[in-house]
Amino acid sequence: MKLFAKKSKTLLGVDVSSTAVKIVDLRPDSAGWRLENYVIRPLPDKAVQEKNIQDAGAVADCVSQALTLLKPAGRTCAAAVAGSAVITKVIEMNARLNDAELENQIIVEADQYIPYPLSEVAIDFERQPGADPEAETVDVLLAACRRENVDGRVQALEDGGLDVNVVDIEAFAMERACALLEHQLDGMPEMLAVVDIGASALTLYVLRNGQTMYTREQLFGGKQLLEQIQQQFSLSPDEADRALRRGELPDEYGDTVLTGFREQLVGQINRALQFFFSSSHYNEVEQIVLAGGVAVLEGLSDKLEESAGTPVTVADPFRDMDTGDKINRSALATDAPALMIACGLAMRKRY
Repeated sequence: MKLFAKKSKTLLGVDVSSTAVKIVDLRPDSAGWRLENYVIRPLPDKAVQEKNIQDAGAVADCVSQALTLLKPAGRTCAAAVAGSAVITKVIEMNARLNDAELENQIIVEADQYIPYPLSEVAIDFERQPGADPEAETVDVLLAACRRENVDGRVQALEDGGLDVNVVDIEAFAMERACALLEHQLDGMPEMLAVVDIGASALTLYVLRNGQTMYTREQLFGGKQLLEQIQQQFSLSPDEADRALRRGELPDEYGDTVLTGFREQLVGQINRALQFFFSSSHYNEVEQIVLAGGVAVLEGLSDKLEESAGTPVTVADPFRDMDTGDKINRSALATDAPALMIACGLAMRKRY
């Protein structure tokens, strides 16, 4: 199974997170892309934990339900594995080697870069752009993932009715989707921080000139907010989730829970940024983009901008796109930050 692929035809983008299956159906048009439709289908609790599928049957059922709602023209898709499950390394190779020769050479030398037997890993590589055509060597990005992580994800999606054509890496899907934010950001900044806040984890991506140079994951997310709501108002997990989604929490929610959680989250984001600054020669980013389901939390972007002293924007990769007739633009504005990875996957082409 390929981790990278050559571009040709469009694919559905399928993001399996810890709480939902998200599918985006993009089509190329004269303006770039058109969003035909999308669906977010919740997963049962603990079906996916720390981005690893624990209940493949539940994921397959969720995918099948999502496809019934989406009714796509085709079912060929791109999926992704989490960056934490992947080993990536840039290596220098002989520039005169063709792709087949590169692959053979990488396999011969793989034990230098990969701490697992080759029979247990899926490997792919990609020549890096911008090389001097006269140079004797070329930078090659090598990616390797335990085959059980790739095969388990592919099997669950295929059992749900999809045809998995390519398995990408979440960081590269996020990078691809960020290219759609250029108009929203009034131009792509040289140093961009993207904070993807999910249910169980917060992932910081730092992009320099549109390319990912740093990622870091911290175990903090929306699940902590739900736990605090349960404790404060004596609710079950389902009741807390339903009340939060419907805006039916007691009036004191803002003061007793939301304010404190928002401050915790801002602290976690600032901590992630400080880790980046301390591990590099950079001491600032020009823009922060919030992605993930928690990005739309009331007051978060303003509070973070005040704390970090950096402009903060909530991601909307579909802001300038034409959309299909079935799409509710108001709902899309709320869902858009959570669809960044699925969107980046849908921008891939089948090989």
